[in-house]
Amino acid sequence: MELHFVDAGEPEITPEMSKKMRKKHREALPEEQLLAAKTANSAEPAAPRVRTAESSGAGRLADSVGEGEEFLSLPQSMERRQLKHFFLAFLLLFALLLLLIWLNIVLGSVNANRAELRQALLNPQADFSAEPRIDMLRDILWKIRLPRLCGVLLLGGALSLSGFLLQTFFHNPIAGPYILGISSGAKLIVALILVVLLSAGNIRISSFGMVLAAFSGSMLCMFFVLLISRVVHSASVLVVSGVMIGYICSAITDFVITFADDASVVNLHNWSRGSFSGLSWDHIKVMAGPVVLCSLFVFLLSKPLAAYRLGENYARSVGVNLRFLRLSLVFLSSMLSACVTAFAGPISFVGIAVPHIVKALLKSSRPLFVAPLCFLCGSVFCLACDLIARTAFAPLELSVSSVTAVFGAPIVIAVLLRRSKGRE
Repeated sequence: MELHFVDAGEPEITPEMSKKMRKKHREALPEEQLLAAKTANSAEPAAPRVRTAESSGAGRLADSVGEGEEFLSLPQSMERRQLKHFFLAFLLLFALLLLLIWLNIVLGSVNANRAELRQALLNPQADFSAEPRIDMLRDILWKIRLPRLCGVLLLGGALSLSGFLLQTFFHNPIAGPYILGISSGAKLIVALILVVLLSAGNIRISSFGMVLAAFSGSMLCMFFVLLISRVVHSASVLVVSGVMIGYICSAITDFVITFADDASVVNLHNWSRGSFSGLSWDHIKVMAGPVVLCSLFVFLLSKPLAAYRLGENYARSVGVNLRFLRLSLVFLSSMLSACVTAFAGPISFVGIAVPHIVKALLKSSRPLFVAPLCFLCGSVFCLACDLIARTAFAPLELSVSSVTAVFGAPIVIAVLLRRSKGRE
């Protein structure tokens, strides 16, 4: 068997390199390789490793992985630093989450003092017929604000996770369900079914049926995006193609809505612009199952995703089933996006911006840490935007998608500028 000798590590970062060139070199290397380069400078030179023709992969050398053996493990210093960033970011986001939950409960078109709020919150089944104000406040809290709050928590986290999966799958930092037209495809199928059923005799579709309709629309647009990605290897062309698919689906949706009955046009129009209004406890029961299950499955895929980030050949060399991983990414991102679109319509820029916020907080892109914080940060981001949409011009309510675009678009612009500077 023919043996090939390769070097032990990545290119050494020498003191003679200028500060700018060293910074570029560090940004270009993944965290694991960067650490290997650092340790190569301080430690004794390692003996060259040997690889055979069967294990050559894509030119990257990886030790064989046995049962129960960890791969992609980081040295203790970097592991401790990443854990520190993770817990600090988690505490910050959790504190913001608690604050926003309280503000979303307290603030609204109907205000109340602390005693009235406490009485209405702690006694949902009590008889307040003698106190009509507290009775009204209890109905507002338990039938409108709290279901909406729970829906925003679930759907905001789902949308952020969907964006993170799409960015990982396409290796594109501005990929997302809204940009790639996946949300618009889901919106088209749901609107088409709603209009047809309402026109056929005011037939109502169940919440689960709406999720299935949105999922079929998401998968349809995802199929076209995948076809384009196989032909076109430019990230910018892929994004532009996704935007065009979204415009086509939105135009058809607007055309379909014009034929809806007058009674249903207002609700369809508000939903098509993106809104968390109208959520009920029945909706929460339906959306909670798919969102929680898909999110847990994403967390279980953290280690294969870490390998996939380093390239398909590397992932294959460490034993990742790429076919199963790709299918899982497509299914999970489409299902999470479909749940959001079915109940809240298309919401822009959350799936793109939130993963970059999390990576900036963590100073890392390791999926084991990014995935759970993406869900938490997405909930915080959507709660803040929904609060602004409800209260900024109360009793008039803004489209939540307009508010998310105001805060999310600058983050996407900053990411593009940073990438363009990195290429210079």
